[in-house]
Amino acid sequence: MELATTLTSQTVQNAVREVGINGNHWYPVGWASQLKPGEIMPVVIWQQAIAIFRDTQGNLHALEDACPHKGIALHKGTVQGCNLACAYHGWEFDGEGHCVSIPYLPDTQKLPRAQARSYPVQEKYNLIWIFPGDRALATTCQPPDIPEFDEPDWLMVPVSAHFQAHFSICNENTMDVFHGFLHQKLQGWFDPVLTSLRETDAAVCAEYNVSYKGRMAQFLGLSDRADQVTTLPISIQYRYPHFYTVLQGVSALYLMRLPVGLTESRSFAFFFFKVRLPKWVLNPLRPLLQNLLPRFVLLKFLAQDIEMIESEQRTYLADPQRRYVEINPAIIAIQRLIVRQYEKFVQESSQSQNNHQGKSEKSISFAEANALRAHSANAREPSELTQENSLG
Repeated sequence: MELATTLTSQTVQNAVREVGINGNHWYPVGWASQLKPGEIMPVVIWQQAIAIFRDTQGNLHALEDACPHKGIALHKGTVQGCNLACAYHGWEFDGEGHCVSIPYLPDTQKLPRAQARSYPVQEKYNLIWIFPGDRALATTCQPPDIPEFDEPDWLMVPVSAHFQAHFSICNENTMDVFHGFLHQKLQGWFDPVLTSLRETDAAVCAEYNVSYKGRMAQFLGLSDRADQVTTLPISIQYRYPHFYTVLQGVSALYLMRLPVGLTESRSFAFFFFKVRLPKWVLNPLRPLLQNLLPRFVLLKFLAQDIEMIESEQRTYLADPQRRYVEINPAIIAIQRLIVRQYEKFVQESSQSQNNHQGKSEKSISFAEANALRAHSANAREPSELTQENSLG
């Protein structure tokens, strides 16, 4: 659906700062190269603690980070072959979460029905991805496609970030091209104009015209000369729950969001640049540029964004009833989409739970019980969210 691009004042309610995620998507949790065979990585996806381990064969597994015996965090344990052993009593769990060994029981004794929830996990683009929702739906979608990842014509720069803020605030920052004012001392962009805005049930796409000038703009191919102003179209697509941004033929950004909790988020990003250097010059310089660009350019921009994002979060926490005025319709569309996706997940989870209630025997894992409690504690009814939000 095509939306108006007029910058008009709208009053925004704050329920969007409290909603959870749609868990039926793949979320990145860490760099795959940082998890070696025999190692364990603790992560959190929207208040769900998960222990990821790579077995001695190099395969990835993801279990709820709580031993079914005593609730001890499994990431404190050790990898035993293809299993994860709890640090407390040595109970071992395979990649599916089944208890397969208790060291102080005789081999002939039947093991208890202790089950840790397992999560679908995969490795792609040097990222570890977890599917925290209904595992039956894990095969119906995939992590975002990144065709530039293996293209030698692009210079790829991976960057990660950590925010003490709700993921909605982080997402709005990514969509909001008008905050180039913040980065002006870093030779950022200026004079943005929103030219197109489209919305679907699962995505928001905004297109802006943006102007660039300066030596950094020239190096990145945004301007032919440092003293010349160049205006280019930029497309920002929020394909829930991740972002894709492109300056055609110049640069691209894939930004994957990891919501950790109500006031904590992470991101994993790949920047792709078309550097104006011959390949025989660029290829030996790749490792150097991949180190220098984040340190002297990208992380400086990011530090400014983090300061603003966390300031916004602190103000919200100090007064959740404070009213705000937004004039960028792309931000309103982002908020609307975040609420809509969460409502969808709550509804689907409720239906799934009702389908299981008729069964005579069902074991609910520690993580599933926590997830249900988190939904109840953090969410009002979807209708109430929609009514209070008035998101346009």
